[in-house]
Amino acid sequence: MERATLTVGPAAGADIIGADSRALQAAVDYVAGLGGGVVRILPGTYTMYDSLHLRSGVAVLGSGTETVLRKADAIVSPIYLDGDYGEEEITLVDASGFAPGMGVTILDQRAAGFHVTVARIKAKDGNVLQIDWPLQADYLVSAGALAQTTFPVISGYFLQGARVENLTIDGNKAANPELTGCRGAGIFLYRAKGCAIRNCLVRDFNGDGISFQQSDDITIEGCQCLGNTQLGIHPGSGSQRPVVRGCRMEGNGRIGLFLCWRVKHGLFEDNEIIGNGQVGISIGHKDTDNVFRRCLVQGNGRYGIHFREELEPMSGHRNSFEDCTVEANGTAQEGAGLCIEGHTRGTLLRRCLVRGHKWGIALGPNAERPVLEEVRFEANSAGDVISLSEAAR
Repeated sequence: MERATLTVGPAAGADIIGADSRALQAAVDYVAGLGGGVVRILPGTYTMYDSLHLRSGVAVLGSGTETVLRKADAIVSPIYLDGDYGEEEITLVDASGFAPGMGVTILDQRAAGFHVTVARIKAKDGNVLQIDWPLQADYLVSAGALAQTTFPVISGYFLQGARVENLTIDGNKAANPELTGCRGAGIFLYRAKGCAIRNCLVRDFNGDGISFQQSDDITIEGCQCLGNTQLGIHPGSGSQRPVVRGCRMEGNGRIGLFLCWRVKHGLFEDNEIIGNGQVGISIGHKDTDNVFRRCLVQGNGRYGIHFREELEPMSGHRNSFEDCTVEANGTAQEGAGLCIEGHTRGTLLRRCLVRGHKWGIALGPNAERPVLEEVRFEANSAGDVISLSEAAR
């Protein structure tokens, strides 16, 4: 069946001529209105004043490093009136530079995670902005409430069967405040199903590279998340059956691959998780029954793989690692290839290499010793498998 195909580009010859988020959104919405199809973004740099909002059944295709979606410099203002839960307008101290169509984040010093609101400005009247999404919390002037034009560069809510391929996302982090990974990232999905992100580069976003929350059957293939301030790839909040394959997560500020809460039955294979600030792979709250194959976890700041502290019902049980290399994570003074905390049960390592750490595997007091099948330990200076109580001596 033939579907609509539309091109967007900065010069004559494209179906829609433009070099910013408005032109891209016009193309996606037009194709979505025809029941789905393809939007091809031609080579060029596109300034993003709001997210490119994905639509069900629409594939957005670029030209790799020649197609760059760059986050615009952020504008920030304190809020003049408290923003109340459920309101759909905010009053700013100074709305200069804010305009209809821009993306905006509302937060205060107490707001975190899903309690931050990310919306789009619908209208402006003096210092009053009307937004298209109700406030997700109370934002108090006394708690330093702010509005800032931060948002995911690409965003998809409540959709099915969308695809994003061969795009470069430039987060322009030097000119943008941080945006939480529960509400944003360079590419962000929320309550999406059966979507795919392939061969995309996400760099320098002040937050996470790729984040998907409460989203099932998401495929991330051949992507790179480089130099983002928080996490590289962040499946979370009940996302089921994710596939992350052939990706590189390098030089992110905290963690390369972060399994947040209730990530189950995922497949993570042929990935490189290198040189992230704290941890390569982090596993925790109800993150169970995941498989990691042929991954390289190397040179991360403290641990290669970390199972977080959780009570027994909520620990990350029954995760397996096959043919993985975990190498040179942490420092000579501190760190481990694997740190298994919580009441973690059923961890399996098969044909893995754990090499070049202070401790190969460090076990918390309640963690079950992992099953080790044909595992090689090399050059772990203070021991291959030890307890954390020993490590603290």
